[in-house]
Amino acid sequence: MNKPVPSVPLERSVLGVSSQLSHVRQQIAQAVAAAGRAPGSVALLAVSKTFGADAVIEAVRAGQSAFGENYIQEGVEKIQALRKWLAEPAQASLPALQWHCIGPIQSNKTRPVAEHFDWVQSVDRLKIAERLSEQRPADLPPLQICLQVNIDGGANKSGVAPAEVLALAAEVLKLPRLALRGLMTIPEPVTDLDAQVVVHAKARALFDEVRAALNLPQFDTLSMGMTSDLEAAVHAGSTMLRVGTAVFGGRT
Repeated sequence: MNKPVPSVPLERSVLGVSSQLSHVRQQIAQAVAAAGRAPGSVALLAVSKTFGADAVIEAVRAGQSAFGENYIQEGVEKIQALRKWLAEPAQASLPALQWHCIGPIQSNKTRPVAEHFDWVQSVDRLKIAERLSEQRPADLPPLQICLQVNIDGGANKSGVAPAEVLALAAEVLKLPRLALRGLMTIPEPVTDLDAQVVVHAKARALFDEVRAALNLPQFDTLSMGMTSDLEAAVHAGSTMLRVGTAVFGGRT
């Protein structure tokens, strides 16, 4: 594989969400090609935290259907607003949206997550997984789960330690209303491209190890890489990129 080439994200003040989405998709396609991977092998999760429903609607009109939210109450409000908007006849041709909770979850906040989100990428302990399973409504599909891993041991990062991932995964598999899909990582930020690739490669190796040990074909999601390390993550094997700034612009 060729060495990835970093790019500079655009600011929302320069282009609208639709144009920025197009730019990000081109950037991902170029990174995928440079890594020698199949077209379409990396999904884009647009991280819409702190941006209102209007920005999400703009992204939906531009063809984006998967969104990530860090803050539970804000996410629930947006999910409800977009559900109401999509129910209007004028939006009948638009696809259903997929909502991912990617922020930390306290045990007393699991119910709204279980009731409203489609995915949770930030499960880092069994207690949270158990509550999500118990509180997932029976009329909804199983909640899709990624285990958050503190892949580089960052002191200020959430996530289960790499050595404990396999044991946690085995326990989560026993829970009836959850579907274990993969791992999520948020390493400490580094600007050196080679260092980014190294830490992401560790996550890919752990992902492969867990998948093989548990014999899980549906364990197919490695959520790693954001605006600042997109190319390195694709190079290392990410299957889902969580991109916010390059899609919606800088946050205050």
